[in-house]
Amino acid sequence: MGLNTSEILSRVSDLRTVSRLLILGLIFIVALVAESIWPLRQKTQPKAMRLARNLGLATISMIFVRFAFLPFEIWAANLVTQKRLGILNLISFNSVIKISVSFLLLEYTFYVWHYLNHRLPFLWRFHNVHHVDLDLDVSTASRFHFGELAFSSLFRVGQIFLIGIDVPTLLLFETCITAFAQFHHSNLRLPKRVDSLLATLIMTPELHGIHHSIVRNETDSNYGTIFTFWDRAHRTLKRFIPQNEIVIGVPSYMLTMEQVFANILLMPFQHQRDWKLPTGEIPSRIERKSK
Repeated sequence: MGLNTSEILSRVSDLRTVSRLLILGLIFIVALVAESIWPLRQKTQPKAMRLARNLGLATISMIFVRFAFLPFEIWAANLVTQKRLGILNLISFNSVIKISVSFLLLEYTFYVWHYLNHRLPFLWRFHNVHHVDLDLDVSTASRFHFGELAFSSLFRVGQIFLIGIDVPTLLLFETCITAFAQFHHSNLRLPKRVDSLLATLIMTPELHGIHHSIVRNETDSNYGTIFTFWDRAHRTLKRFIPQNEIVIGVPSYMLTMEQVFANILLMPFQHQRDWKLPTGEIPSRIERKSK
């Protein structure tokens, strides 16, 4: 018995989903092994416990978004294509150029979204769950509260309608930002020259390690997911801070006992603490520039 068009499209979509998960799963495993062999920072917490906690949160969030919000994003991208909505559909582009420009605009507006997650107290309640991890490794790339992912998905729908994103570009972008997030969250020590060269274009583990520092003006920097030129353009890029001097986390959430799974889920709905250590001290650092 033959398949109708909708069934064929459904199977193609399922194949794409499986392929994306296999690619991202492979990157995760490679990063996990590599960061164990060449660590950038010394771990402070038992890794197995953190992996279980972070991947548990990731599983809940992924299931929630996959069934509640991803279909909405796909619907929006299909509608945009059919009705030729969005900025880029007002202009005739070569397909390669259109995909490239679409990708860059998605990445830039996502930089803005990340910036807003740090600046708007309501959004920070949810993004804080990502930052209170007391170590930084590839599993932190999956540690997002389902509430943040829900708001992020709604923002993505806005990106789709504003820019004019089709389904293939959307799926390519989603795969790339997840892969790059796994890379720059990893605790992988790259050769200095390699890291320095890559950092001229993309976010590296060293750069993103600064973003997870307990020093506030360091956390409020290096917002890019893939490229570093948005941070350069907006002067939010920070470099040349020794990784062995960086303490990972949020100063008011430094107790290991507070990292239990239930507490992480409830954190956005609880009182948000001031940015200071339990001693009352506000972490700071005298900035040094590269010679």
